[in-house]
Amino acid sequence: MARGGNGLTMSENELEQLQAENTRLRAQLTDLQQKLVEAQKLGAVGSLAPSITHALNNILTTIINYAKMGVRHKQAGIRDKAFDRILSSGQRAAKITTGLLSYVRNRSDRKDVLSLKQLVQDVLMLVEKDLQVHRIRLETRFVGEPFASIIAGQLQQVLLNLIINARQAMEPGGTLFVSVAAGAESEIAEISIRDTGCGIPTDKLQKIFDPYYTTKTADSQGQGGTGIGLALCKDVIDGHGGRIRVESVVGRGTMFPLKLPMSKAPVLSVRQEVTQKVG
Repeated sequence: MARGGNGLTMSENELEQLQAENTRLRAQLTDLQQKLVEAQKLGAVGSLAPSITHALNNILTTIINYAKMGVRHKQAGIRDKAFDRILSSGQRAAKITTGLLSYVRNRSDRKDVLSLKQLVQDVLMLVEKDLQVHRIRLETRFVGEPFASIIAGQLQQVLLNLIINARQAMEPGGTLFVSVAAGAESEIAEISIRDTGCGIPTDKLQKIFDPYYTTKTADSQGQGGTGIGLALCKDVIDGHGGRIRVESVVGRGTMFPLKLPMSKAPVLSVRQEVTQKVG
């Protein structure tokens, strides 16, 4: 017989049943948390879908117009210009779709040593049109090219969450600042997302990373306001041995600095170097 915390006794069989139920509920909670993460990932894609569709439509229009130019004109110079524009537009469309598919499909928990600068640039490719639609100016700053051992899909989700939050906090005409820097002395890299939005009151900053705590309501597209985005960001960064902070001034904006341990750049094989140069 075992004695419970309330002074009541229970048999070994009852204790085993409670332990089994506890294990089952924990597994169910883990499964629901994972589904919640996937739902938020799809929510971010849904938020960006209209602007990405608009960007791809513009690219297709460019390709069609230059194809018509190539058909109409027989001069080699004009045709070469048309082919160059068609090629560059096609490559841009490929980058957008590849980046989107990589983000949606990437469920791997494997860490790879990757360039943080390249990762941030890939995410900015996805949000570029969305920022333009909402008349948000983008300013970037890259200092060095730090590498880190990361789960790419998870860090992409963190960056998309922070960037979409920043865009939602700003009125048209605002500015989003994104920077990546390698530590000058310490082996720490920093990614910073800063907006010129409404800011967050001081009394709310202490709870900002608490699960299900939110300072906003859902927007017109139903995005945001769940209170899971920033909690997820903290879990991911903590899981990478890093740190995420928040600094905010009401009426001036908010900044989220992310710090991650740096890794040595991977040594490329001759074949990889040739592929990168050709790409």
